Amino acid sequence: MTDVPVPSPGPGEVLIRVTAAGVNFLDVSQSRGASAGGPRPPYLAGIEGAGEVVAVGEGVSGVEPGAHVIGVGITGGAFAEYMVLPATGAVPVPAGWADEQALGMVVSWPTALAALKPLGQVEAGKSVLIHAAAGGTGQAAVTMAKHYGAQVIAAASPDKHDVVRALGADHVIDARGDIAAEVARLTEGAGVDLVLESVGGDTLEAGLAAAKRVTGRVVVYGLPAGEATISNWDLVYRHQVHIIGLNIGVLIQSAPQVFGEVMGEMAALLSAGVLGPGAPTVYELADGPKALAELEARATVGKLALLP
Repeated sequence: MTDVPVPSPGPGEVLIRVTAAGVNFLDVSQSRGASAGGPRPPYLAGIEGAGEVVAVGEGVSGVEPGAHVIGVGITGGAFAEYMVLPATGAVPVPAGWADEQALGMVVSWPTALAALKPLGQVEAGKSVLIHAAAGGTGQAAVTMAKHYGAQVIAAASPDKHDVVRALGADHVIDARGDIAAEVARLTEGAGVDLVLESVGGDTLEAGLAAAKRVTGRVVVYGLPAGEATISNWDLVYRHQVHIIGLNIGVLIQSAPQVFGEVMGEMAALLSAGVLGPGAPTVYELADGPKALAELEARATVGKLALLP
């Protein structure tokens, strides 16, 4: 499409010239029409965009044209040449970083950090099972969990094990195997203190079974494999654990103080060098459908970027 008008920023918004767009599972869900409350076709896809500010709306301060920022627009627009972002959520690209290296700063990294810290209460000596550990959010979670002194069990497909092991995971298991049995073996039957579950389907039940009884926590923030069939009977008689749902967009809106704490902690991790410039797999914008299909098939490693 070449005749779409350039959008204009409204009050409290900024307009960026997109230089890089992140590809996320939510983009897959939206393109399938399966995202609750999501946009319906025709719409401009892509929720995560980075680029140069070219205009600011009324009432915007602290963000000037020419600055490079990254942000999220849940209604889309990143898979195009221009995108409107909420000014309050436009995060400066760190000095010395290319725009695509900042992808993840406002979606993957805060999600992983929120799941680990305020929700998962990770600390030194705790054990953590991280599903989809080779993905963008999973890799960030492995890195941060190790920084906090946790013992990390990472689940990934065998062809991605070396990537996850290089991040410092203590144990790497086959995501397509019997996850609960492997965790039981590695923890001598005790289970893990925390499970980060981002796959859905049968993997959710595996995560519940892998968590410690009564005190274990399972933070759920993704479902690319589809919905699970867990009932209240299961929670009373099979999986007596804490289940916490995480949607980073809802966290930002409903618990801004908690999100502020997450972003403050992330800034500290950046300053300490725990988190650094990303190295996403890059696709041309015309290959966007290919990127979405490969992500949906879980055939990718790390963060994906589209360059318009």
